[in-house]
Amino acid sequence: MRTAIIHYWLVNRRGGERVLEELCALFPDADIFTHVHDPQALGSPVIAKHNVRTTFVARLPWANRLYRHYLPLMPLALEELDLRGYDLVLSSEAGPAKGVITAPEALHLCYCHSPMRYAWDLYHEYVAGFSRIRRAFVAPLLHYMRLWDAASADRVDCFVANSGYVAQRIRKCYRRESRVVHPPVDLRLARHDLPREDFYLFVGELVPYKRADLAVEACNRLGRRLVVIGGGPLEKKLRSLAGPTVSFLGRQPDAVVAGHYARCRALLFPGPEDFGITPVEAMASGAPVLALGRGGALETVQDGRTGLFFQEQSVEGLAEAIRTLERDGVSLSAEAIAAHAVPWEAARFREAMTRLIDEALAGARW
Repeated sequence: MRTAIIHYWLVNRRGGERVLEELCALFPDADIFTHVHDPQALGSPVIAKHNVRTTFVARLPWANRLYRHYLPLMPLALEELDLRGYDLVLSSEAGPAKGVITAPEALHLCYCHSPMRYAWDLYHEYVAGFSRIRRAFVAPLLHYMRLWDAASADRVDCFVANSGYVAQRIRKCYRRESRVVHPPVDLRLARHDLPREDFYLFVGELVPYKRADLAVEACNRLGRRLVVIGGGPLEKKLRSLAGPTVSFLGRQPDAVVAGHYARCRALLFPGPEDFGITPVEAMASGAPVLALGRGGALETVQDGRTGLFFQEQSVEGLAEAIRTLERDGVSLSAEAIAAHAVPWEAARFREAMTRLIDEALAGARW
């Protein structure tokens, strides 16, 4: 069975790329198609073993850095891919990936991390800071992307969502049902036996919707130590906001991140995520999670037991959660918090996906 895997872009290793690595393990002979590929920045030996092909977007000027600027060309680029001869097509969707044209007899299964956030539910948040001229240019382009994105959903035979939250958004955006398979979490580096130190932790890309600014400003206000691990377009702005108790480490290898999970007082998770791998990683190391009470965190964090939810997405909302944790703590021990994370290990993901793919190949559609 010839298999093609379509992934939106391969320029760094985040949650979507970790899912892709597990799909690569399931289909070691699969060909990978993507818009742009930067092997050095990606740093994935698993993906490097596969034949990776790029769309014409990769041949545009400075594509590895400016790929998001070429978003309006990506639908055409996907439709230009020749997937004749492939029996199974797996699209990994968070940016444009699912809109490929497949052979009539091929099965197209889409693992959806998220409908494109910037085109749908986070559209107004993304354009809020744009100038009038930029907004006048971007608005019609994203209108076109929404039309194409909704239409291309009909090309998918089966949708798999990475959380119940995303399944709800698939239903809202595409009017399609989906099955839920939570993404894999690598627990091999997790340990919960180290002494806790007096610092809070933020881990993630420094982009608007993750709201690292709330973590920085809450720790500024309370005078608490905060370690920020991650990089992205907001790093410079966040550094300018940071007080003397906040430090930035940039992007770090998995072992360094795991060491901070194992020693931090708690992980701060102030943005609504589709699923959120970092809270599970933190809990696997025995760290409680202070999370906004929305999105995928509701499916992993247990309020009062493995972490605390705050409902108001504001500096004061997060600051109050920090004060509550310091006053009351959580009911589970570090060992019990770590045990709570075990069901999300990678083996469970591979088993669930194998089962669903076999079911879909047998003729099911959802």
